[in-house]
Amino acid sequence: MRRIFCVYLAFILLLPFCLADDAEAVDGWEPAEDIAVAGVAGSLSVPAPSVILMEQATGTVLYEKNADERLAPASVTKGMTLLLTMEAIGRGQLAYDQKLTVSRAAMSLGGSTAFLHEGEHYTVHEMLKAVTIASANDGSVVLAEAIAGTEETFVAMMNERAAQLGMNGTHFVNCHGLDDPQHYTTARDIAAMSRALLGHKDIRNYSTVWLDTLRDGTFTLSNTNRLVRYYDGCTGLKTGTTGKAGSCIAASAERDGMELVAVVMRAANTDDRYESARKMLDYGFAGYASMTVWPDEVLLPVPVLLGRGKEVQPVIEREETIIFEKHKKPLLKKTVELAEDVQAPVQKGQRLGEIVVECEGQILARVPIVAASGVEKLTWWDVFKRMLGLLTMTAKP
Repeated sequence: MRRIFCVYLAFILLLPFCLADDAEAVDGWEPAEDIAVAGVAGSLSVPAPSVILMEQATGTVLYEKNADERLAPASVTKGMTLLLTMEAIGRGQLAYDQKLTVSRAAMSLGGSTAFLHEGEHYTVHEMLKAVTIASANDGSVVLAEAIAGTEETFVAMMNERAAQLGMNGTHFVNCHGLDDPQHYTTARDIAAMSRALLGHKDIRNYSTVWLDTLRDGTFTLSNTNRLVRYYDGCTGLKTGTTGKAGSCIAASAERDGMELVAVVMRAANTDDRYESARKMLDYGFAGYASMTVWPDEVLLPVPVLLGRGKEVQPVIEREETIIFEKHKKPLLKKTVELAEDVQAPVQKGQRLGEIVVECEGQILARVPIVAASGVEKLTWWDVFKRMLGLLTMTAKP
């Protein structure tokens, strides 16, 4: 009995590592001592053959290497599965507490799984945990079938959404990422997909979790992304490992209001995967900063000529974020260009000027300044009444 108990205890302790990404176990990885310390901006060398570093809000590319090479993405594929799931929740097709049933097709998958059984019932929330944290292939199919009826129909939705996001180097054939010759994408496309996924704030409720459970606490979920535990500001996002894909990751992190996405494809091993992602993120946070373009002073009303109203309030059309090199911050120049007056009629949203941000002669942003409301043009009757009023005032003793 004592020997049986020891074997059982060892199984429980090793279970999270047996649930490593995809068909292969993840090699052991310990963080470098400086993993939370920003690197030095400048030259950058990463071991992985295909990578990209992109700012989340603007899509600004800060670093890239062979970013358009078509490669197998492994479980990073699940980023699209998660994106379509979050969008389905957003439009009310799915709810977090909605119960889903595990099909035979979902149960039959190999690779990294949550060991779901046909006929079991789980909530959308539980399946999001299984897919995002433990990279469960079976959970991906459960979500796909809940949204589209079949995985095949869901894959068509994945490819359609990829096209909408401008993922021109991508073709999906499944929702989980197991190897297939016709299943491929690029580092640049994964970054675009990751930006869209991070636009759904709730995904961080799953992608930032290191350990969780299913089945009332009896089944452990361990995050396949070691950066969640070791990298300061990590917000996710998804790892992937297969024989064809090598070690891949879409890693995201946020510091000082700026969120970055580092995509690594076909790294030789997990050490190279995490080292490549860490180096790019450190490089981005050390060398770049973000700023929301906003007027430094209050925008005064603009006089309206021949209008029923005498003035119109200018406002910026939209908030815009710019990314700039930190050492060039003193060189940033912001100019507000605003019309001295405008002639009626004025339409709501009509352009009245712009805010221009530049650095060393390069334009970084042009943010339109527009009318907050409309102003109608004076009619002849309006002019007559005004003239009559002036005459009346003049005629008074």
